[in-house]
Amino acid sequence: MNTVSIEKSRKTAVLSVRTISMTAMLSAVAYLLAFVEFPVPLSPSFARMDLSDLPALIGAFAFGPLSGLLIELVKNALQLLTTSTGGIGEIANFLMGAAYVVTAGFIYKRHKTKKTALAACVLASVVMGIAAALANYFILLPLFENFMPLDQLIASFAEFLPFIHTKLDVVLFNAFPFNLLKGLVIGGVTMLIYKRLTPILKGR
Repeated sequence: MNTVSIEKSRKTAVLSVRTISMTAMLSAVAYLLAFVEFPVPLSPSFARMDLSDLPALIGAFAFGPLSGLLIELVKNALQLLTTSTGGIGEIANFLMGAAYVVTAGFIYKRHKTKKTALAACVLASVVMGIAAALANYFILLPLFENFMPLDQLIASFAEFLPFIHTKLDVVLFNAFPFNLLKGLVIGGVTMLIYKRLTPILKGR
């Protein structure tokens, strides 16, 4: 093995170690951010949001979609330790977050420019909105029915949006647009801070 090959192998090993360590650090940050919740506009008090997908999106941009996926997986695995939903909420959260960061990571990986990053955030937000609609319809809303009758659940949303009358209405007029907006907000924050974090993440 010549000197060039040895040096290339050394750099690859260092990069792999940094990728693993930074992914672990971002996973820890994502887990902590999951405890900082905010009320959702035009929604009942039990519908809340957090910014725990932010570190996962940063990881997907910096190290690829697999890193973002692992951050979402570790975050939700840690949340299982204190779950109040029997793991159902964590599965739904993982599906929505994974759809978001993997989509953005794949798009940005192909061409790492600011324009591509912007397009990635927008398209990934749409994908997360769709994933959230499916997760709410088939997982989260049925879960809430164990604590609140469906009619009462729908009525709680109708207090804020009077045209909501069915479970599908809840998904179309609340879950989808809210998660679309959430994705755009997280994407916007990422666009503002990512370049400043790059030297730290990449060890430059």
